[in-house]
Amino acid sequence: MSVIRLPLVVDDADVRRRVEQLFSAMWQVKRALQRDARNVVDAYWAGDVRRESDVKAWRAELGLSRTGLEHRAYQHLERSGWLSDHVSKALVMHQADEVFTGVARHLHPDASGRRAGRPKTGTWWEYTRIPGRARSHTTDRKWETFRLHGTLAGHLDAFRHPALPPPLTTPAQAAELPPGMRVLAQPRRLPAPARPTAGIPTGTTDARGRPRSRAATWFDHTGPLTVVFAGGPTGRGEIILPVRLPQGAGRWPCLLHYLNDPSLWHKIDLVRRRDPAAPGGWAYEAHLMVLSPGYASTATRTRRRQAAALQRVGGVDGNVSNLAVVSFPTTGDAGDGPVRSSRITLTDQEQHALAKARKKARGRQRALDRSRRATNPQQYQHSRRQQARGERRQAANLPPKTVVPTGPRRTTATGKPQQAYRRDTVSTSYRDLRARHSAAAASAAEASHHRAKKTAAALVAAHGPNLTIEDCDIRTWFRLWGRACSATTPGRLITALATECTATGGRLLRASTFTTALSQHCLCGRRVTKSLRQRTHYCDPAEGGCGLKGDRDMVSAALAAFTTLTDPDDPATARLDHPRARAAQILFAQGLQEALTESTAPKSAPSGRTRAAAEPRGNTLPRQRTASARRNAGPCTVATPDETRPAPERPKAHAGTTRPHTGRPRTHIRDKS
Repeated sequence: MSVIRLPLVVDDADVRRRVEQLFSAMWQVKRALQRDARNVVDAYWAGDVRRESDVKAWRAELGLSRTGLEHRAYQHLERSGWLSDHVSKALVMHQADEVFTGVARHLHPDASGRRAGRPKTGTWWEYTRIPGRARSHTTDRKWETFRLHGTLAGHLDAFRHPALPPPLTTPAQAAELPPGMRVLAQPRRLPAPARPTAGIPTGTTDARGRPRSRAATWFDHTGPLTVVFAGGPTGRGEIILPVRLPQGAGRWPCLLHYLNDPSLWHKIDLVRRRDPAAPGGWAYEAHLMVLSPGYASTATRTRRRQAAALQRVGGVDGNVSNLAVVSFPTTGDAGDGPVRSSRITLTDQEQHALAKARKKARGRQRALDRSRRATNPQQYQHSRRQQARGERRQAANLPPKTVVPTGPRRTTATGKPQQAYRRDTVSTSYRDLRARHSAAAASAAEASHHRAKKTAAALVAAHGPNLTIEDCDIRTWFRLWGRACSATTPGRLITALATECTATGGRLLRASTFTTALSQHCLCGRRVTKSLRQRTHYCDPAEGGCGLKGDRDMVSAALAAFTTLTDPDDPATARLDHPRARAAQILFAQGLQEALTESTAPKSAPSGRTRAAAEPRGNTLPRQRTASARRNAGPCTVATPDETRPAPERPKAHAGTTRPHTGRPRTHIRDKS
């Protein structure tokens, strides 16, 4: 299965109000179900005797099952006097199924023995998706919730670009156009198509021999693509949302892959996202699940075939500020190819853009704080300077001056705020600025994800899909170098690399750091103990070494290429193959020294730098706050090019894990309302 996002047009004020009421009603249903699930789960764990005697009977009595939660949802719908105006029974049932999925993760441990936390009630701003019901593939024309009507050919006929040649009439012909030619010309205000009203012949006749016909429905609509929701049982009719297809260059083959065959359409979820530029502050999308694999362009398929044909094996070393990759021919023969290396870091342009974006984010945060303090002055104390000024004016018999307090928030004796942030009064400008701040953070995350995918594709194309990396928990890095990790996103890069390796036909293996200790070994097999500050590897001949000198991360990546795993799914079975590593050092002696010093692979990675630009100028990443740096720096606080906050007791592991984080998701928004 795969999913395509279809932007929806909600320009009409009445339609937008109905969609907002739909989300509000479904949020009320979800919140009620989450509260019910939390109470039932608490009762379940409190009944120790009943749970130990007959756990199934105890769950059945409490209604702690998917069916039981669905019946609770039906009761909320029936007892409410207004929910039936906006939502349907199918929507409520599927919402209950989604809530029970979280409950099941709490009741039943996963393969590693971990359970999810106690069910909680989310917030209104986190509710962004209304799950739909899947269509029936056995009964024709049966969509229980959101339905997609129309055809791609009808959309092309209605909004074809004027520059298209007249003989072009089908979507398949439009997909064969050269890159850069526009296919669609959709107007700014996309009109909603009308419901079909003409009679449809049935192909039969009555007793008098007259042809019979039936009333047309939305299933007879063959025009532009449209999402239709029938509304609640007592609602005001259908909600019609036109679909605006992406018009960018090269997008039509992707649309043809997903939308040309309506029999593959499976399910639609209605999704909203914050967009300050959209009317109402929200943009709406239909996430269509299709019963077919995801789309890959011709260039992507060609690149992956060529990468799969590379007979190479490589290693990856993830770090706070860079990602190093070194690969060798699989045969170990220098005649089958040279040793290649790549080093991915932030370019000067990316660092400048990152610093500029952070400056803007700090300005928005200060503006949000000033606005909150101005509208809630009673919740904040005056600063020392403001207090001293007030005392001077009082001593001079002057009236007190009203100022915006700049001191700390008023708290109780336990340090808890006297009033919760969510109960503060906020202005309209505050809400707009908060929405823009959230949209900027989402845009930055999407850009970082896109950069990671492009980088991973370039690395696999140069080094092949068979790579090995150290298995570590990247949360340790974020606790020490959170700001630097958020800039380079090593975990996102490695996750994208693992995905690209799998799509190309290989795999990114993970090796335990305790059984390999890649950063503490040399290719000759000698263990060279290095502190974390030492970023250069040197196997001193005076101490019995081989004389190899190179970048520490590059050497670790080269050693990862010679790691063998007894069980590919168990990182603890990884061992270093020292004879193979030593043989490669001898056979590739001519190019190995250069590869362990700088990048030698083709410069296809979007973040690759030239040799002249690779020389760091002081710190290559922004420094963290001074107090935090002093607290974590240890006895010496001299910064190195690759470490912004060096610590002598940092874990041995580098970055690179996809294990889920058990805490709350990270966000760039520090607003507590």
